[in-house]
Amino acid sequence: MSQRGKKYNDAAKRFDRSRTYGPGEALDLVKSLAHAGFDETVEMAVRLGIDPRKADQVVRGTVALPSGTGKAVRVAVFAAGAAAEEARAAGADIVGSDDLVARIDGGFMDFDVAIATPDLMGQVGRLGRKLGPRGLMPNPKTGTVTTDVGRAVTEFKGGRVEYRADTRSRGVVQVPIGKVSFARGALLANFRAVVEEVQRAKPAAAKGRYIKSVAVSSTMGPGVDVDPTALRVTDEDLAVAG
Repeated sequence: MSQRGKKYNDAAKRFDRSRTYGPGEALDLVKSLAHAGFDETVEMAVRLGIDPRKADQVVRGTVALPSGTGKAVRVAVFAAGAAAEEARAAGADIVGSDDLVARIDGGFMDFDVAIATPDLMGQVGRLGRKLGPRGLMPNPKTGTVTTDVGRAVTEFKGGRVEYRADTRSRGVVQVPIGKVSFARGALLANFRAVVEEVQRAKPAAAKGRYIKSVAVSSTMGPGVDVDPTALRVTDEDLAVAG
């Protein structure tokens, strides 16, 4: 803790870090502990009982956040012809085929999500070294390789985010679930969506306890541990939270 900033250390002293909290209480703490001079992102980290280095234990996909992310998402689409027009009509920020491949190969990376039609994956595949490390490589498993580019653009603009269990951290899924400025109910709705999606994505090969721990935090704030045995958020919880 001593290597952190003074505001972080002060925030970490304002709650009991030795205990776990219910989802609503944890999110209230995250909101109250945020101290930066900007609207911090609220992050959720879920540690899973898997070995993501094994092919049959990969956890990866997308989740639609009902309250959105609070962030303007820039979407790039690799498409040509009618599919390119569909992408533009849906609000894609950058659309192209060979020309977009060349731009990215030259260093252009000003986007948050990349979507491609299947027929262009041969060209897009050459960008693996640039897109892969940033988690931007289009993939059928995340819905970013598709013939329905209009729908994909609309969904990612509207709050659909990708997630994957990190192989380096031995199975931690990190997902942004909104902003500190969000109402408690909006954050709870997104929290519930992530929990339900991660549970749905449980690999058949996973043994023992699947969700080992959950924590929520703001961009600059300390992590607050959520009780992994009490993750369920009901409609009544959302109604009360407002």
